[in-house]
Amino acid sequence: MISVWQAPSAGAPLECGQRPAPEPAADELVLEVMHCGLCHSDLSMIGNHWGVSRYPLVPGHEVIGRVTAVGEGVDPGLIGDVRGLGWISGSCNHCSLCLGGDQNLCTSLEATIVGRQGGFASHVVARQDWAIPLPPGLDPADAGPLFCGGITVFAPLVDEAVSPTAHVAVVGIGGLGHIALQFARAWGCEVTAITTNLAKAEQARRFGAHHVEELEMLPDLQSRFDLVINTVNHPLDWSAVMASLRPRGRLHQLGAVLEPIQVGAFDLIPARRSITGSPTSSPASLQKMVEFCVRHNILPLVEHLPMDQVNVAIQRLAKGDVRYRFVLDA
Repeated sequence: MISVWQAPSAGAPLECGQRPAPEPAADELVLEVMHCGLCHSDLSMIGNHWGVSRYPLVPGHEVIGRVTAVGEGVDPGLIGDVRGLGWISGSCNHCSLCLGGDQNLCTSLEATIVGRQGGFASHVVARQDWAIPLPPGLDPADAGPLFCGGITVFAPLVDEAVSPTAHVAVVGIGGLGHIALQFARAWGCEVTAITTNLAKAEQARRFGAHHVEELEMLPDLQSRFDLVINTVNHPLDWSAVMASLRPRGRLHQLGAVLEPIQVGAFDLIPARRSITGSPTSSPASLQKMVEFCVRHNILPLVEHLPMDQVNVAIQRLAKGDVRYRFVLDA
């Protein structure tokens, strides 16, 4: 048996329980959890905000763990390796999307905490290609949030081949935004942080922002950015966001806004602007991200709590009381 922290029903506090130890199937491995980040998506799943949760639910999808068992077709020499696991635990590996390197777009992908047990547990199972080896120089204790929050903001840069001469704006200096600022600066871009709280301005500059602007000033920033990465999950003045883009500029939406994004045709047509989004990224991009982090000394700013204080972390995250990510330690 293994220990788990699970929500018995929608919105309920997590309870400590036990489940049968996972047996790795072909091409799978088992990770003994060392650290697991707490993501806002965990809160959405606990509350069933997206309508896909199943209870009892074991959240946790920013896992750092040690390989303890492998299934058929997996090299036993991997036992003992330290690996990271994010939102996706598996894909089919034979559809055209998987074969083309877009495994994260696979229609048969397996999300780590949708219909399966996540990382707020002593052990978790995943396909070997989605459990990414940590390169030397990347601290396992702090790396967990890179495997969801980190790759979410790395994907717009690497997958869309953003120019290092681009002017990139990051809306929201929080769990995603503070990592996005580091990535964009190291990528070579001119970086602007856009926030509702100018008390964060100095820290935003330490993360990499060349400029800091208040969100309410967005209407005055017309034709300024090549790319706006929006990390917040509430509605914005979408016309002002689109007007802040240069010709051929792009809004990349990462915050899971539940209301429709209201954009007029003429916000797009005259300057050939566009809107995109992305669901994490591929194993290859995850590997590039961790190597990029080591090269440029990039890590999320985290607060550590023991796993048995997971409910404290959940309550504080719901109130925005964290700078900037929680990591639960086994």
